Amino acid sequence: MGYRPLAGLSKKAETGDIRFIMQRRQFVSLTSGILAASVAPAFISSAAAQEVPGLNAKSVTIGCSAALSGPLISFGTDIQQGAGAAFAQINAQGGIHGRGVQLHMVDDAYVPDRTLTNVKKMLGDGAALALLSCVGTPNNTAILPLVDEAGIPYVAPITGASSLRKGSRNIFHVRASYTDEVQRLIKRLAGMGLKGIGVIYQDNGYGREAQADAVRTLESLGMKPAVLASVATDGANLNEVLGQVSAARPTAVLLATAGAVSVDLVRGLKKQAPGVLMAGLSVTMPGSALAKLGDDGSGLALTMIVPDPYRPRIQLVRDYQTAMRAKGHNEFSQGSLEAYVNARVLAEGLDRAGKDPSPAKLRTALASIKQWDLGGFTVDYSGHAPYVGSRFIDLGVLSGSGRFLA
Repeated sequence: MGYRPLAGLSKKAETGDIRFIMQRRQFVSLTSGILAASVAPAFISSAAAQEVPGLNAKSVTIGCSAALSGPLISFGTDIQQGAGAAFAQINAQGGIHGRGVQLHMVDDAYVPDRTLTNVKKMLGDGAALALLSCVGTPNNTAILPLVDEAGIPYVAPITGASSLRKGSRNIFHVRASYTDEVQRLIKRLAGMGLKGIGVIYQDNGYGREAQADAVRTLESLGMKPAVLASVATDGANLNEVLGQVSAARPTAVLLATAGAVSVDLVRGLKKQAPGVLMAGLSVTMPGSALAKLGDDGSGLALTMIVPDPYRPRIQLVRDYQTAMRAKGHNEFSQGSLEAYVNARVLAEGLDRAGKDPSPAKLRTALASIKQWDLGGFTVDYSGHAPYVGSRFIDLGVLSGSGRFLA
């Protein structure tokens, strides 16, 4: 018996691609006062030895390279918990066409060369039928040529970089793009009458692309950034950045950062630039980073590319919370909910691919997903590349507990 959608899922798709929940007055009141070339022979020989990689009579294995150490460890933790909970939930129902789904995660510490090495090894060993949610813009930039050459299906890279959404037939993005997030966030800030908007961005591919999106959006509104400051991923130049921002005295700053550096950045800004409004992208504060931030996160605005994981108003969130609790996880996060959604999308593709899946069958099956409702959250690949399943964006403001205010 194959995998079937979880009982109780809503049949009606939520309307509207992009919804913003914060009005100007609410926003102000809540925040004021504060894989590449030359690798083909290695995996072609393995493919000959194993007809379908990552597949046997009892299980199907999905590969993932992510940060299980280093400055972005929070992302790896979220994937382990969210995707792990989804697959455990599916396996408890009998798996997919009688096979259990296994997630094989390998640590890359957010180092692109290690991501490339990890994925090359998975391909060379024939260890995975598909890839799921490798983390980071520079990391995915490193592996996408390899993915296309190998023809392995890849679901939900953890990056919203528009530069990586160029029409590959193998890549199935789920989340909205960083371009969408940046544009909507800056337009919201500008719509509040804020003129001095600065940008602090991570000094890597992710941050530089988000910074360029921010500058273009500001220019389209007849504005220039009040300050542009680049922070190292390890925070080595944090004091210099804080001084630069403090001297510029912006009324608001967009944080195009991710992981551990974001925690020290927010704390530093609260001390050296008190009263500045801070707004970040969805990847700025993963779950464990929020926990470290504590009360210092109060008033921080963040874009959300999945619904609020603590509000079980829709079936998707109820299913996610049930799956997480079944694995002993009683703390929820945007990142683990995103990973849960990503795993469910891949599982739907596997189910549609039939009892004898192959990379080609899985690609075709994923591309066939149109207006698929997970219970209040819709994924639609529209049958053609570039495959981007969701453009859902909300805006939330954090309380002192690290949760989004109603």
